[in-house]
Amino acid sequence: MRIRSALTALVVALAGLVASASGSTAAGTTTGAAYCGITWGSAEKAAGTLSDAPLMDVRTGRHDCYDRVVFEFNGPVDGYAISYGETWTEGEGLALSPYTAGGALLRVSLRAPAYDDDHLGTVPYAVGEHVANLLRYPTLRDVVFGGSFEGYSTFAVGVRARLPFRVLVLAGPGTHSRVVLDVAHTW
Repeated sequence: MRIRSALTALVVALAGLVASASGSTAAGTTTGAAYCGITWGSAEKAAGTLSDAPLMDVRTGRHDCYDRVVFEFNGPVDGYAISYGETWTEGEGLALSPYTAGGALLRVSLRAPAYDDDHLGTVPYAVGEHVANLLRYPTLRDVVFGGSFEGYSTFAVGVRARLPFRVLVLAGPGTHSRVVLDVAHTW
């Protein structure tokens, strides 16, 4: 009888420790904060209008809570549409998923060209080319150039899994502007 009482007390104590470690209350609601304060979600994000300021650079960065892709333009740009799903090359319609690493694919459509007024490319990437070395990135797996056609530029961004993301439009440096894609490391 004494052993049964001791086991019952041990089970109750362990259940209390598990409940407090998971951040749950007796009603089953979560009391813990969102991971790194991230509340972005994974639904499509779109804004802005078409611009004629050309894309000049694409770069990536690692942060504590997210990985980042920065698209820099030579002038003001605020137009984009970014969502999870298949990405096709601009003007050709070739699916990029077979060529893009990652468990999920973000299709990035920038409302600005990757060429100048003389239709000369302003970035050194060919259609289908991998843009960045993402070795040791927790979330990003690949960034592939999908081309630029009729003022729109496309990229396939491969990520580890379907994760929350946000998009920022930033001014600078100088007269440049940036469309920034942040993808969280976890939910």
